[in-house]
Amino acid sequence: MENFDPNGVGIANGNYFGLPCSLEESKVALISVPWDVTVSYGEGTSKGPGSIMDVSVMFDLFDLSVDRAWEYCIGTVPEKEELKELNCKTRLLAKSVIDRLAEGASEEELSSEIDSVNSACERMNDYVFNQSFALLRQGKIPGIVGGEHSVPFGQIKAVAEHYGNVGILHIDAHADLREAYEGFRYSHASIMYNVLKEIPQVSKLCQVAIRDFCAEEHKIIINEPRVRSFTDFELRNAEFDGLSWNKVCDSIISTLPDNVYISFDIDGLSPDLCPNTGTPVPGGLTFNKADHLLVKLMNSGKKIVGFDLVEVAPGEDNEWDANVGAKLLYKMCLYAARTCD
Repeated sequence: MENFDPNGVGIANGNYFGLPCSLEESKVALISVPWDVTVSYGEGTSKGPGSIMDVSVMFDLFDLSVDRAWEYCIGTVPEKEELKELNCKTRLLAKSVIDRLAEGASEEELSSEIDSVNSACERMNDYVFNQSFALLRQGKIPGIVGGEHSVPFGQIKAVAEHYGNVGILHIDAHADLREAYEGFRYSHASIMYNVLKEIPQVSKLCQVAIRDFCAEEHKIIINEPRVRSFTDFELRNAEFDGLSWNKVCDSIISTLPDNVYISFDIDGLSPDLCPNTGTPVPGGLTFNKADHLLVKLMNSGKKIVGFDLVEVAPGEDNEWDANVGAKLLYKMCLYAARTCD
């Protein structure tokens, strides 16, 4: 970083944001997971990491919330080509299962194909866990760039095992509390169900901007003491009643323990900010509201011990979703690094 000019033109060097940081010297390390195997509506999230990296080098690195932001070393784990190949192969099989279920076939009839998809997803989870745990042992803050929302499971598990008591700040349009959606155990719609079931060190799941969920998920939200959902409905009513967003953020952050993992599905934002994401839903947070919540978390005294950004899908004729995603990713990198100084 000694001769780096933060005011200069960004250079594509294989690192997110074009920062001249080796993985070894990084404080924050990003893992690309180009995976969209279980996507049930709009495809394209496997292209998220590449599109975010492409646009990220064009950003100004100055940030009003973090002094000398560019000096926080953000490294990048080299992308694993085998993971891309496994995604492409398994996506074809999963899509066939989804299509046949829609035509009336039963999960029992498709059990062999579903087992194969589940096996591939477990391999992806193992890869993410091993990469994340290795980074944690080196004293780094791991971040995932997805990919569909199934991909952070392995990292959440690694962070929980490393730190013990961890809370999740989950920003999303969906509750993701379905059990084995469409037969896929590690579906994008099942990640938080799996977290609650398989990772006991997660003491709190705090959901923000949730606005699309089924009756079974609502039952979990109501009855599971580890879950606190600030639904979009609740946030809207608080605003209409005159409660400031600043106060709402205080309430959200107060539910979380000292160690916080951020799981940010970009569809938690208003769909005008992510029109190409797989399952956009009306409502959601503005960019500024999301950023304010993250800044408040940074300044709360709690530690951000890991994070992910998922469900970013580039448009066919524009880079808008990737642009928004890259800016969010940069801010989460900075805020996490700042809390762990």
